[in-house]
Amino acid sequence: VAEGEPGEGREPFELPRFWDALGQTFQVTSQEATKLSLAFSRPPLPSSEDCQKLSEDVQNAILAVATVYYWLPKSQGTTLRKMVRDATTEVVEGMIQLTDTILNAPVESLSQEQLISTGGVWEACEQVSNLPRDNQAAVGSALAACLGVVKDAVEEMEHALVEGQDPYGDIMEDEELGFRGNRDTYWSEADRQLLSSCMGLMKASKACLKKVLAAVKAHGKAESPEQIAQLDDLADIANEISPSVDELALSMYPPVNPLAVRLNAAKLASVLKKVLEIAKTSHVCPPSEEGWVQFLTGAVDHNMNKIKNFTQGQL
Repeated sequence: VAEGEPGEGREPFELPRFWDALGQTFQVTSQEATKLSLAFSRPPLPSSEDCQKLSEDVQNAILAVATVYYWLPKSQGTTLRKMVRDATTEVVEGMIQLTDTILNAPVESLSQEQLISTGGVWEACEQVSNLPRDNQAAVGSALAACLGVVKDAVEEMEHALVEGQDPYGDIMEDEELGFRGNRDTYWSEADRQLLSSCMGLMKASKACLKKVLAAVKAHGKAESPEQIAQLDDLADIANEISPSVDELALSMYPPVNPLAVRLNAAKLASVLKKVLEIAKTSHVCPPSEEGWVQFLTGAVDHNMNKIKNFTQGQL
């Protein structure tokens, strides 16, 4: 049987039952972490029989968590499954860390490390209540995270451009950097013209994620395999926006290499066009959403053409 796929003779998969089972296993694991920590919080040490019982209970709790995770089939959405897997991994790693801490700590008293590790398991187990309940919610969460990162990158670059002629003005002069008069730390007027179009592309990235997120929230469904797969496709391509924005932003700092800027801008533009194309052909974009798709496609092309024009004679 493929990993995470229902086996022969198994009852049909139901998301509500899965969430009940996962919540229960996370709760049991949290309780076992508490029991384990309390047993080793003060002398005398538990007997060898008690230690064996404690370790068996911890092992069974972790096996139950892993087993329930594997019930979740990939057909429910790879974005959702990854988020559940990450949460499950955090619980398992938290319990490993707690066990290591207990094994390596003196038994005289409850150590600070042991308290922190126990709290870490509790926190990891509580995450189950915050996990998205289906792939539509999972993709919405993934897009919101991407949007947050891109917003930060746009604000940081806007701040650098407004600061004046010297983007490194907050770095104190030292021997390695050379004198503050070094022109490699400044933007020329030609650089600034090029960078304004790069900023246009970065802002289009933010707008693109914002609009796609709103469309997923308004129209996204996770009822059919096709809808679930379309949502995963959107999340996968949207995940490429943030690294592409970061690469463009890094190449925008002086000394500006026009070729590097143009290549990074072209890469970002290509990713944005893919996102818009995938959104347009999916169920999250009914006819009422086509206007912004067309507008943003035009904005990406417009800024990319300006970047090509500014760098034409410099390559």
